[in-house]
Amino acid sequence: MPLSGSAGQTAATYALAAAAYRDDELIKIKDADNEWHQSTVTLPRSWAKIFRPRFGEAFSRAVIDRTLGAGRKPLIQSFGIEPQVVVEHSLAAHRIRRERDNWLSAVTVLCGILFLPGFVLWLLVFTLRVNVSRREDKRAGAMGTALLLAMGALALLCLFKLPFHGFWSWYARAAIVMPVVGWFWAKRICERTANDLRDRWSSLLSGGGIGAKIPEAVPGSPGDAAEQVRKELARLGAEQRSNSVFYAGPKGILGMGTRWGSWQLAEELVSAEPGKEFHPFRSWDVITAIQGGLGMLERTPINTGGFTKPTITHWVVTPVGEKAKEVSRPSGSDVDAYTVRTHAVQDICNKQQFGSGDRHYLGVQWTLWDGHLVITMMITVTVLHETLRIEVTGHALGPVHPLFNEKPATKEKEVQKAFRFWETRKVKLPLIDPDEVVRLAARAPLTWYPPLLNWLGGSLALPEPFGLRHAWADQPWRHRFMADDALRAATPVLRVVHAAALKTLRDNGVNVEKFGSRSSVLSGAVQDASPRKADLYDA
Repeated sequence: MPLSGSAGQTAATYALAAAAYRDDELIKIKDADNEWHQSTVTLPRSWAKIFRPRFGEAFSRAVIDRTLGAGRKPLIQSFGIEPQVVVEHSLAAHRIRRERDNWLSAVTVLCGILFLPGFVLWLLVFTLRVNVSRREDKRAGAMGTALLLAMGALALLCLFKLPFHGFWSWYARAAIVMPVVGWFWAKRICERTANDLRDRWSSLLSGGGIGAKIPEAVPGSPGDAAEQVRKELARLGAEQRSNSVFYAGPKGILGMGTRWGSWQLAEELVSAEPGKEFHPFRSWDVITAIQGGLGMLERTPINTGGFTKPTITHWVVTPVGEKAKEVSRPSGSDVDAYTVRTHAVQDICNKQQFGSGDRHYLGVQWTLWDGHLVITMMITVTVLHETLRIEVTGHALGPVHPLFNEKPATKEKEVQKAFRFWETRKVKLPLIDPDEVVRLAARAPLTWYPPLLNWLGGSLALPEPFGLRHAWADQPWRHRFMADDALRAATPVLRVVHAAALKTLRDNGVNVEKFGSRSSVLSGAVQDASPRKADLYDA
């Protein structure tokens, strides 16, 4: 049996990628909103419900526009997943639907536009039926069905007897029949595409890792649209590797989750030899020693598995407002592909410890539970006057909301048995019902101009500042083992940090007696660590 808790990121990545293939109602995404990040669903106009998008349609379109659109805002890192995989699957799902819409558009032209009077009449009947049947009153559904049957009976009557003759009589008959023929043709197209999308949805959540085919990302010549997609995917990867993050008050560090714990070691710097000064040192010297100690965390004297290999990064933390809707990446000669160069990070560590400006943190991070849990411990060292302060804070990003792990359900309903009416049985419903065929056929020609389609049917606006991972992260404290992993990481990290810092102070001739006493107190206190909202100050 393989050991669990590896650093894989496939489960969380595939859970979000599978959302691009979903075919349920868009409003369900509101269930995945967390305390700090809220999606905005624009509902369709009352008379245009037939143009409403489904979950996967709106999700994939929103993700593509937000991550690959021209002039887009910067993105937040998605720790615990591979955001490029999610974007690629969104592109693949959009391409599959686009091919379906191309076929449906052709059907609409041949069987609808050429016979416009009958097409408009049938469309009005279906629109009225949808609006009536969606009311809570059960009789409304029967009225909608009766309306459709009445229209069918009238159409049948018109086939045999019309008040005029000649060309227009045959055209009127064709205008009644051809939209129905087109509906059957469109139904076959919709069913084929729906089965393909559902197979991909199910495969991703089963760990199959079905590949995303995105030929539109392979440029054929310089300057074409595919070249722009390729550049934006490369930009997405550079942002993911950036060492610049943003602190948004009670939201914590965006992408890492809220701060659940904080421990400070602050004492006076006094020479170990009376009458003699200690050797001067900088905050960077202490941080470098701590970094070396953290690199040994995966080693243990007892063969019990222990820590997996962590990721250790020097972070530049930029403060933004709690209600900020966008962030700004650093730029200039000290930045290379959104990553702040080492000498600039070192200057921030040594000099920017008081007042405005960015701050430096050393982070040690574990990605566990196949990407569903991201544990980050952040360490900062400051020296003000004769006081050295070492602060260790804990951040935890919980699992992707369970909504994204839902597999496609078989469409069925319970009905009473014919003879044993006190018993019920389940009846399998068709994957694509008549209303869905009409909805897709009506939307298809408008997919060439998304603004009009969004105005009519509604759309999805992603929470800002946007990052694929933290936007739909749940709290880890509801999962006992995830909570245990986050809490257990605090004690060894704190002890390693203190041991490395004390050794550096001792080597530079600093009296570490008070530091050692304070460290012992914190070492005892951290054993009873419990999650709390450390960024909500009771002031």
